[in-house]
Amino acid sequence: MEIVGLTVDRLHEALRARATSVREVCARTLERIEALNGRLGAFLTINRDEALQRAEDLDRELARGDWRPLMGVPVAIKDNICTRGLRTTCASKILHNFVPPYNATAVERLLEAGAIIIGKTNCDEFAMGSSNENSAFGIVRNPWDAERVPGGSSGGSGAAVAADLCVVALGSDTGGSVRLPAAFCGVVGLKPTYGRVSRYGLVAYGSSLDQIGPITKTVADAARVLQVIAGRDPRDSTSSNHPVPDYLAALNGEINGVRLGVPREYFGPGLDEEVKEAVWRAIHRFADLGAEIVEVRLPHTEYAIACYYIIATAEASSNLARYDGVRYGYRAEGARTLREMYRRTRHEGFGAEVKRRIMLGTYVLSAGYYDAYYLKALKVRALIERDFREAFARCDLIVGPTSPTVAFRLGEKMADPLAMYLSDVYTIMANLAAIPAISIPVGLSREGLPIGLQLHARPFEEAMLLRVAHAYERAFPFSQKPPL
Repeated sequence: MEIVGLTVDRLHEALRARATSVREVCARTLERIEALNGRLGAFLTINRDEALQRAEDLDRELARGDWRPLMGVPVAIKDNICTRGLRTTCASKILHNFVPPYNATAVERLLEAGAIIIGKTNCDEFAMGSSNENSAFGIVRNPWDAERVPGGSSGGSGAAVAADLCVVALGSDTGGSVRLPAAFCGVVGLKPTYGRVSRYGLVAYGSSLDQIGPITKTVADAARVLQVIAGRDPRDSTSSNHPVPDYLAALNGEINGVRLGVPREYFGPGLDEEVKEAVWRAIHRFADLGAEIVEVRLPHTEYAIACYYIIATAEASSNLARYDGVRYGYRAEGARTLREMYRRTRHEGFGAEVKRRIMLGTYVLSAGYYDAYYLKALKVRALIERDFREAFARCDLIVGPTSPTVAFRLGEKMADPLAMYLSDVYTIMANLAAIPAISIPVGLSREGLPIGLQLHARPFEEAMLLRVAHAYERAFPFSQKPPL
């Protein structure tokens, strides 16, 4: 069976018609990974034997007439999400040999729904990056142009979905790490509301910001995956018991009267003209579909980057203190004292970007600087949350670009951390405000690179977010594929 472009819908249609088997789809997917992964670097670990065995088990279930929501779907998992018995490195030397004894809740729910874990995808080390150039095990290349970045930190997941190395993938989003790869790779990326999906088994970076989300080829597939992984988990005290609606039922195509807010702050200096044109063209198309376009303000947007990189690095410095060479992971050889072992382990085990963020976080939390930086950042975060509440009083969703540019060239921003951080200027707001957001492809640049549009919704209104995104996708499908 042809697996290029396969969606959950098309896979299930083929399985129900007995036009293929789960094992055949799994085997073809593995063949494609083996053929293309050397060029793209999307996967760090391929789960070949276990995936094929599970595919055979699922075929036997199908023969008995059993059915599950994600039956036979090959899923890739970002390598900072724990998988029992399958290596989970966070793309870091310090965890190069770590094999978790348990599954993340999101992974467990995918397996219960009939999915097949096809492998673990490359990412920026400990999810710290916007380009997937910070992995200890090699860069990821964009399937649309191998000399460009796929976005980060879930670049392996984005590239894998775009290149048809899996049907769907999981990523994590701390400041745009699901949505930026989706925009750069021409696929769909959904960041749910904070607490909508359990973080149990997600290796922590910024605990008040992190959220697991799906990267898919269609909005409907994003709805299907969210339906499976959403909901309260007693193992994660931050997960919400807010009811989980029927996300697929919400995809009715009806957006008449939906008010889309356009923040002027998202269309100022720094936004590439081609991206601006594509996003405004999409906004006018939403209006043609029946949406009402209104202007809104997010006045504290200019402080978002500084606010985010204080809070995120502060939380990272705390979370990454556990990697000391004592309990698990990499340990430096030849140290004569405990202090030397700690120092050498962390010096050798962490990459440059992770060290930079640990040092920044330690600084802003240190005596004499806590009030000046961290406490002030928390106050600015509260103002950003207020901005969104006030904006949503005038509209139902907020629309704008996902990224200020299309995918940039490999190495282009590695020497300038601030320029790299500015890639997240439109995505970090959703994490700071703890609201859901989705990126969908809305066209190609003149160089043939995808352009993403981003929609934000009120907390736990993923159903509306998906409904409006799906209506656009159905009316103006993005059918282009990478030139692989």
